[in-house]
Amino acid sequence: MPSITRRSLLTGAAAAGALLVSARTTGSTNGIAARVNSVPLTREDHRVVVIGSGFGGGVTALRLAQAGVPVLVLERGLRWTTGPNADTFPRASGLDKRLLWYKSSPNLFGQPLLFDRYTGLIEAIPGENMTTLCASGVGGGSLVYQGMSLQPNEAVFNTHFPQELDWAKMDRVHYPRVARMLGLATAPDELIAAPQYKAARVFADRVKQEGLPLSKIPMPIDWNYALAELRGEMKASYTNGDGAMGVNNGGKHTVDVTYIAAAEATGLVQVKTLHEVTDVERAADGRWTVNVQVLDNTGAVLENKIITAGTLVMAAGTMNTTRLLMRAGAKGLIPDLPDGLGQGWGSNADRIYVWHNPAAGFGTEQGGPVVYGSKVWDGDPYAAHTVIQASLPPLQVDPMSTMLVGYGVSTGRGNFAYDAAADDAVLHWPHEGDHEIQEKFIGPTVQKIAGPGTNLIDTNALFPSTWHPLGGASMGTVCDLDGRVHGQRGLYVLDGALMPGNTAACNPSMTIAAVAERALDNLVAKDVGAVI
Repeated sequence: MPSITRRSLLTGAAAAGALLVSARTTGSTNGIAARVNSVPLTREDHRVVVIGSGFGGGVTALRLAQAGVPVLVLERGLRWTTGPNADTFPRASGLDKRLLWYKSSPNLFGQPLLFDRYTGLIEAIPGENMTTLCASGVGGGSLVYQGMSLQPNEAVFNTHFPQELDWAKMDRVHYPRVARMLGLATAPDELIAAPQYKAARVFADRVKQEGLPLSKIPMPIDWNYALAELRGEMKASYTNGDGAMGVNNGGKHTVDVTYIAAAEATGLVQVKTLHEVTDVERAADGRWTVNVQVLDNTGAVLENKIITAGTLVMAAGTMNTTRLLMRAGAKGLIPDLPDGLGQGWGSNADRIYVWHNPAAGFGTEQGGPVVYGSKVWDGDPYAAHTVIQASLPPLQVDPMSTMLVGYGVSTGRGNFAYDAAADDAVLHWPHEGDHEIQEKFIGPTVQKIAGPGTNLIDTNALFPSTWHPLGGASMGTVCDLDGRVHGQRGLYVLDGALMPGNTAACNPSMTIAAVAERALDNLVAKDVGAVI
């Protein structure tokens, strides 16, 4: 790579949302200890508490409110409001403290980034052989995900999910409902023809040349915003890859502006930001107790709350839902949690490559977020995988590179173990957990697309990480198909932790939302008025 260093490429990919693991935070804590005793303690009582405001929490809040149930949503992060030419999110080409959750891991390929403490967007949670990247903020992972909204096909879905979920009904009812809520659309040809989308066109040509399936990827985006950028009506965010950590101009139909906004409009849903849950507990009377720290935007505690509720819905994301429940079980706060808790965790076989090809002319500005993908789903359902092209952010020099991202149906599984000294549950992932699908299927497909005479950097081989953690409180072993935790009346899991370690060769968002929609149909019909 004569014109750019490997470290610069990897940093660029990290900024684009591909390799980001988080960074070291700094900032004075002087005086915090002295203020501990002065932090006020308040108490609240609610009918339903939902922890987390991502896909699972958003669906839950809206559908319960529509059934007449008041809901309190607790979100540890901020509310990020966008609009044309806004400066809400950190630009991928100029990252700052808004990137990182204040507790995030300090390591980025061994190179710590020094930012002031801030209740930012991404927390990197290290485990054995795997770092997991988790979002914070109203809207959860939808704030920073690329937005690919893929529905699995029947054969792959039924191989990897319980058939009792009834794929035919989900295909007819629940997946389309999610698509409508998110306003899914594919990129228009007018946009793809623009110079900024050369990398997408090169990818499409290579896929077709190799005889692989090619399709436009449905995205939760009003593409008119990207077209407006091309006309110079607002600063570039979509069309130069600078929106990998959140699109400033708006037009991205994230959970906060779809499900959460609709839930709040009912008048029955309160969303409390900067409310970080530290413990959950079953009270002697069978109700649920939620211990909360109310934060300022540096992570300093302003108030402690004890919130009680008859119903508790865990939707804090795969990692934080599992860790909170594991902590509660280990400390005796919730007795008799299912034995399968903390088992069955999967990475969704995430794989991210830097594709270096000087002859391709990808460009220094690469439009995004995602236009095309190759869904290799026919044949063996255990070999199913997807590869997409994603843009790099604008760099000071031409990287002569773009990104290829793959995911699939690895059978590798990790587990959590409670560490009493840290008062936390730590993920243990087998070193070769994704080896089979990577070596036999995802890797060869990516190599075919890249073609001869190019250079691929497998970033996961350098730093194992995933944006798509799944499982830990999985359906079947810990919960039923509607998220009810076995043996725990009024306790539900409705996020990625409920998934069986993969989402059938697709990125998880669409399936998490569709499973939650299905569950809420049943919970409204059966549990509201009886349990909820």
